Amino acid sequence: METSLVTRYKTIKLYGLSEEEVRESIQDLVEKHSEIGFLVETYDGRVHIVLSASANMEEEAKMMIKPVSKALKERFGNQIYSTRLEDTLEVMVVRLLEKYELTIATAESCTGGLLSAKLINVPGVSETFREGFVVYSNKAKRKTLNVSKSTLKKYGAVSKQTAKEMAMGAVLEVGTDTGLAITGIAGPDGGTPTKPVGLVYIACCVNDKIQTEEYHFTGTRKQVREEAVSAALNLLRKCILEYFE
Repeated sequence: METSLVTRYKTIKLYGLSEEEVRESIQDLVEKHSEIGFLVETYDGRVHIVLSASANMEEEAKMMIKPVSKALKERFGNQIYSTRLEDTLEVMVVRLLEKYELTIATAESCTGGLLSAKLINVPGVSETFREGFVVYSNKAKRKTLNVSKSTLKKYGAVSKQTAKEMAMGAVLEVGTDTGLAITGIAGPDGGTPTKPVGLVYIACCVNDKIQTEEYHFTGTRKQVREEAVSAALNLLRKCILEYFE
């Protein structure tokens, strides 16, 4: 009588790497662990590594995967945002905010509220989310978040300096522990040789420590806006981890 095998799966979710980069990085593990199945795929803009192992008993299959999963965690570090199939990037961010009892306010220009909508989609976020600002015009940035007129004139609405003042302004206006701001050019028009379509600046403020990053996204207006939101969530996740862990 044939014994049916039990297959166990483990998903490693990554942000900020391409499929090609991940495949190259894990090639040695693939060759070393021929008993493990490695599936690298892109889902919703993020790369997933799906490990699989088959054995007579479920616990045996689980133990086969364990050392490989550990090696991947050591290799990719905080580029891994989850090892649970059901977890999204926004869910993991909200969990971190809850874990460290942090409140958040958002400030958005080109994404027009998509960031706050992503966060609000997570059940229980009311414990951490306080307010979201959509400040599309320069006037709104000045009036609502106190972005200085001189900053806007000297550096422009799409700049590191403006993103930084937007994040700080959101924190000061609402009185939160963290602030997350996005400003950019989603297209299809509005780009220049020095500031092309797809240029986005994101600023993250965690307990008065501010980090600002520059990104260059490609694709449609919708894709640029969605990628900007994902990048903002990931930046906040990394800032919290760096600050508290």
